[in-house]
Amino acid sequence: MREKDSGKEAGVLLVDKPAGKSSFAMVRRVRKIVGIKKVGHAGTLDPFATGLLVICLGRPATRLVSALMEGEKEYLATLRLGAVSTTQDPEGVVSGTGAELLFSEQEIDSVFDGFTGPIMQKPPAFSALKHNGKPLYEYARRGIIVEKEPRPVTIYSIDWEDRRHIVDASLPELKIRVRCSKGTYLRTLAADIGDRLGCGAYLTGLRRTASGFFTVTESVRGEDLDAADARAIIAEAIISVEDVRNLLQ
Repeated sequence: MREKDSGKEAGVLLVDKPAGKSSFAMVRRVRKIVGIKKVGHAGTLDPFATGLLVICLGRPATRLVSALMEGEKEYLATLRLGAVSTTQDPEGVVSGTGAELLFSEQEIDSVFDGFTGPIMQKPPAFSALKHNGKPLYEYARRGIIVEKEPRPVTIYSIDWEDRRHIVDASLPELKIRVRCSKGTYLRTLAADIGDRLGCGAYLTGLRRTASGFFTVTESVRGEDLDAADARAIIAEAIISVEDVRNLLQ
Protein backbone atom coordinates (compact mmCIF):
# COMPACT_ATOMS: atom_id res chain seq x y z
CA MET A 1 0.00 0.00 0.00
CA ARG A 2 1.40 3.38 -0.98
CA GLU A 3 1.60 6.24 1.45
CA LYS A 4 0.24 9.67 0.55
CA ASP A 5 1.65 13.16 0.77
CA SER A 6 -1.10 15.78 0.69
CA GLY A 7 -3.35 13.30 -1.07
CA LYS A 8 -0.79 12.32 -3.70
CA GLU A 9 1.34 9.19 -4.05
CA ALA A 10 4.57 9.13 -2.07
CA GLY A 11 7.43 6.68 -2.22
CA VAL A 12 10.76 6.03 -3.92
CA LEU A 13 11.29 6.31 -7.68
CA LEU A 14 14.36 4.88 -9.41
CA VAL A 15 15.42 6.89 -12.46
CA ASP A 16 18.13 6.17 -15.02
CA LYS A 17 19.50 9.70 -15.39
CA PRO A 18 20.63 10.61 -18.91
CA ALA A 19 23.83 12.52 -19.62
CA GLY A 20 23.52 16.29 -19.76
CA LYS A 21 20.91 16.57 -17.01
CA SER A 22 21.66 17.60 -13.44
CA SER A 23 20.26 15.59 -10.55
CA PHE A 24 18.32 18.66 -9.46
CA ALA A 25 16.77 18.96 -12.93
CA MET A 26 15.50 15.39 -12.65
CA VAL A 27 14.06 16.07 -9.19
CA ARG A 28 12.42 19.25 -10.46
CA ARG A 29 10.87 17.35 -13.38
CA VAL A 30 9.43 14.66 -11.10
CA ARG A 31 8.10 17.30 -8.69
CA LYS A 32 6.29 19.04 -11.53
CA ILE A 33 4.76 15.81 -12.84
CA VAL A 34 3.44 14.46 -9.53
CA GLY A 35 2.63 17.78 -7.86
CA ILE A 36 4.40 16.93 -4.60
CA LYS A 37 6.53 19.72 -3.11
CA LYS A 38 8.70 17.52 -0.91
CA VAL A 39 10.94 15.68 -3.39
CA GLY A 40 14.65 14.92 -3.00
CA HIS A 41 17.31 12.43 -4.02
CA ALA A 42 19.61 10.04 -2.18
CA GLY A 43 22.94 10.84 -3.81
CA THR A 44 23.75 13.24 -6.63
CA LEU A 45 25.20 12.46 -10.05
CA ASP A 46 27.20 15.01 -12.03
CA PRO A 47 25.53 16.22 -15.26
CA PHE A 48 27.93 14.25 -17.50
CA ALA A 49 27.22 11.02 -15.58
CA THR A 50 24.38 8.60 -16.21
CA GLY A 51 22.67 5.92 -14.19
CA LEU A 52 20.75 5.30 -11.03
CA LEU A 53 19.23 8.27 -9.26
CA VAL A 54 17.12 7.39 -6.21
CA ILE A 55 14.35 9.99 -5.93
CA CYS A 56 12.21 10.25 -2.80
CA LEU A 57 8.68 11.65 -3.16
CA GLY A 58 6.75 13.01 -0.20
CA ARG A 59 7.73 13.71 3.39
CA PRO A 60 7.63 10.05 4.57
CA ALA A 61 10.06 9.10 1.78
CA THR A 62 12.41 12.08 2.14
CA ARG A 63 12.87 11.12 5.78
CA LEU A 64 14.59 7.98 4.49
CA VAL A 65 17.19 9.85 2.38
CA SER A 66 19.99 9.60 4.97
CA ALA A 67 19.45 5.87 5.46
CA LEU A 68 19.33 5.26 1.70
CA MET A 69 22.58 7.17 1.16
CA GLU A 70 24.44 4.82 3.53
CA GLY A 71 24.33 1.93 1.07
CA GLU A 72 27.23 0.64 -1.01
CA LYS A 73 27.50 2.11 -4.53
CA GLU A 74 28.54 0.54 -7.82
CA TYR A 75 29.82 2.46 -10.84
CA LEU A 76 31.12 1.83 -14.33
CA ALA A 77 33.89 4.35 -14.97
CA THR A 78 36.07 5.18 -17.96
CA LEU A 79 39.52 6.68 -17.35
CA ARG A 80 41.61 8.50 -19.96
CA LEU A 81 45.31 8.02 -19.34
CA GLY A 82 48.02 10.50 -20.30
CA ALA A 83 45.92 13.61 -19.70
CA VAL A 84 44.54 15.58 -16.77
CA SER A 85 41.51 17.81 -16.23
CA THR A 86 41.12 20.84 -13.98
CA THR A 87 37.92 19.24 -12.63
CA GLN A 88 39.16 15.63 -12.88
CA ASP A 89 36.33 14.97 -15.36
CA PRO A 90 35.32 15.96 -18.95
CA GLU A 91 33.77 19.23 -17.81
CA GLY A 92 37.12 20.84 -17.06
CA VAL A 93 40.07 22.07 -19.12
CA VAL A 94 41.93 19.01 -20.38
CA SER A 95 45.66 18.92 -21.14
CA GLY A 96 48.03 16.13 -22.09
CA THR A 97 50.83 15.20 -19.71
CA GLY A 98 53.28 14.02 -22.37
CA ALA A 99 53.94 10.87 -20.36
CA GLU A 100 54.81 7.65 -22.15
CA LEU A 101 51.92 5.18 -22.05
CA LEU A 102 53.12 1.61 -21.81
CA PHE A 103 51.86 -0.53 -18.94
CA SER A 104 51.61 -4.26 -18.44
CA GLU A 105 48.50 -5.98 -17.16
CA GLN A 106 50.34 -6.71 -13.92
CA GLU A 107 51.27 -3.04 -13.42
CA ILE A 108 47.65 -1.95 -13.83
CA ASP A 109 46.43 -4.69 -11.47
CA SER A 110 49.00 -3.68 -8.87
CA VAL A 111 47.80 -0.06 -8.91
CA PHE A 112 44.16 -1.15 -8.61
CA ASP A 113 45.08 -3.39 -5.67
CA GLY A 114 46.70 -0.40 -3.98
CA PHE A 115 43.40 1.46 -3.96
CA THR A 116 41.26 -1.46 -2.78
CA GLY A 117 40.14 -1.40 0.84
CA PRO A 118 39.93 1.52 3.29
CA ILE A 119 41.73 4.57 1.88
CA MET A 120 42.03 8.28 2.61
CA GLN A 121 40.65 10.39 -0.23
CA LYS A 122 40.99 14.14 -0.64
CA PRO A 123 37.71 15.74 -1.81
CA PRO A 124 38.01 17.54 -5.17
CA ALA A 125 37.94 21.33 -5.36
CA PHE A 126 34.94 21.12 -7.68
CA SER A 127 32.49 19.44 -5.31
CA ALA A 128 29.29 20.20 -3.41
CA LEU A 129 31.02 19.96 -0.04
CA LYS A 130 30.48 23.13 1.97
CA HIS A 131 33.01 25.69 3.21
CA ASN A 132 31.61 28.58 5.25
CA GLY A 133 28.15 27.67 4.01
CA LYS A 134 29.04 27.65 0.31
CA PRO A 135 29.83 24.65 -1.94
CA LEU A 136 33.47 24.27 -2.90
CA TYR A 137 32.70 24.52 -6.62
CA GLU A 138 31.58 28.14 -6.15
CA TYR A 139 35.04 29.02 -4.83
CA ALA A 140 36.79 26.93 -7.50
CA ARG A 141 34.92 28.69 -10.30
CA ARG A 142 36.36 31.97 -9.01
CA GLY A 143 39.86 30.52 -8.98
CA ILE A 144 39.90 29.99 -5.21
CA ILE A 145 40.96 26.45 -4.28
CA VAL A 146 39.81 25.45 -0.81
CA GLU A 147 41.78 22.49 0.51
CA LYS A 148 39.80 19.89 2.44
CA GLU A 149 41.36 17.25 4.65
CA PRO A 150 41.40 13.70 3.22
CA ARG A 151 38.46 11.61 4.37
CA PRO A 152 38.17 7.85 4.94
CA VAL A 153 36.29 5.94 2.23
CA THR A 154 36.29 2.28 1.25
CA ILE A 155 36.83 0.79 -2.19
CA TYR A 156 35.38 -2.72 -1.94
CA SER A 157 36.49 -3.82 -5.39
CA ILE A 158 37.88 -2.57 -8.71
CA ASP A 159 37.15 -4.87 -11.66
CA TRP A 160 38.97 -4.14 -14.90
CA GLU A 161 36.27 -4.47 -17.57
CA ASP A 162 38.43 -4.06 -20.70
CA ARG A 163 41.33 -6.16 -19.42
CA ARG A 164 44.24 -6.61 -21.83
CA HIS A 165 47.91 -7.58 -21.66
CA ILE A 166 49.29 -4.18 -22.63
CA VAL A 167 47.92 -0.64 -22.17
CA ASP A 168 49.51 1.90 -24.49
CA ALA A 169 48.80 5.05 -26.51
CA SER A 170 46.81 3.10 -29.12
CA LEU A 171 43.99 2.71 -26.57
CA PRO A 172 44.72 5.04 -23.63
CA GLU A 173 41.58 4.16 -21.67
CA LEU A 174 40.66 1.93 -18.77
CA LYS A 175 37.10 0.80 -18.11
CA ILE A 176 36.51 -0.27 -14.53
CA ARG A 177 33.63 -1.39 -12.33
CA VAL A 178 33.97 0.01 -8.82
CA ARG A 179 32.09 -0.95 -5.66
CA CYS A 180 32.59 1.66 -2.96
CA SER A 181 31.24 3.34 0.14
CA LYS A 182 29.22 6.54 0.20
CA GLY A 183 31.25 9.73 -0.15
CA THR A 184 33.70 8.23 -2.65
CA TYR A 185 34.60 10.52 -5.56
CA LEU A 186 35.19 8.44 -8.68
CA ARG A 187 36.85 11.35 -10.52
CA THR A 188 39.33 11.71 -7.68
CA LEU A 189 39.95 7.97 -7.79
CA ALA A 190 40.61 8.28 -11.54
CA ALA A 191 43.09 11.14 -10.99
CA ASP A 192 44.80 9.27 -8.16
CA ILE A 193 45.16 6.15 -10.32
CA GLY A 194 46.76 8.32 -13.00
CA ASP A 195 49.16 9.80 -10.45
CA ARG A 196 50.10 6.33 -9.19
CA LEU A 197 50.78 5.18 -12.76
CA GLY A 198 52.84 8.32 -13.34
CA CYS A 199 50.98 9.38 -16.47
CA GLY A 200 48.00 11.36 -15.18
CA ALA A 201 44.36 10.47 -15.81
CA TYR A 202 40.87 11.89 -15.64
CA LEU A 203 37.34 10.52 -15.68
CA THR A 204 35.68 10.61 -19.11
CA GLY A 205 32.58 8.55 -18.37
CA LEU A 206 30.61 7.48 -15.32
CA ARG A 207 27.50 5.36 -14.86
CA ARG A 208 26.02 4.43 -11.47
CA THR A 209 24.66 0.91 -11.71
CA ALA A 210 23.65 0.31 -8.09
CA SER A 211 23.01 2.13 -4.83
CA GLY A 212 22.31 0.04 -1.76
CA PHE A 213 19.76 -2.62 -2.68
CA PHE A 214 18.57 -0.74 -5.79
CA THR A 215 19.96 -1.34 -9.30
CA VAL A 216 19.67 0.67 -12.48
CA THR A 217 17.94 -2.26 -14.21
CA GLU A 218 14.88 -1.55 -12.04
CA SER A 219 14.72 2.13 -12.98
CA VAL A 220 12.58 4.29 -15.23
CA ARG A 221 14.39 5.83 -18.19
CA GLY A 222 14.97 9.52 -17.57
CA GLU A 223 13.77 10.29 -21.10
CA ASP A 224 10.38 8.77 -20.24
CA LEU A 225 9.76 11.60 -17.78
CA ASP A 226 9.19 13.82 -20.83
CA ALA A 227 6.52 11.48 -22.25
CA ALA A 228 2.84 12.40 -22.33
CA ASP A 229 2.06 9.51 -19.94
CA ALA A 230 4.93 10.30 -17.55
CA ARG A 231 2.62 10.50 -14.55
CA ALA A 232 1.28 6.99 -15.20
CA ILE A 233 4.84 5.70 -15.69
CA ILE A 234 5.86 7.15 -12.32
CA ALA A 235 2.76 5.83 -10.54
CA GLU A 236 3.51 2.33 -11.83
CA ALA A 237 7.18 2.46 -10.84
CA ILE A 238 6.96 3.99 -7.35
CA ILE A 239 8.18 1.77 -4.52
CA SER A 240 6.09 2.27 -1.39
CA VAL A 241 7.65 3.77 1.72
CA GLU A 242 6.57 0.66 3.61
CA ASP A 243 8.48 -1.60 1.21
CA VAL A 244 11.59 0.60 1.41
CA ARG A 245 11.47 0.59 5.22
CA ASN A 246 11.31 -3.21 5.15
CA LEU A 247 14.38 -3.32 2.91
CA LEU A 248 16.25 -1.03 5.30
CA GLN A 249 15.60 -3.26 8.30
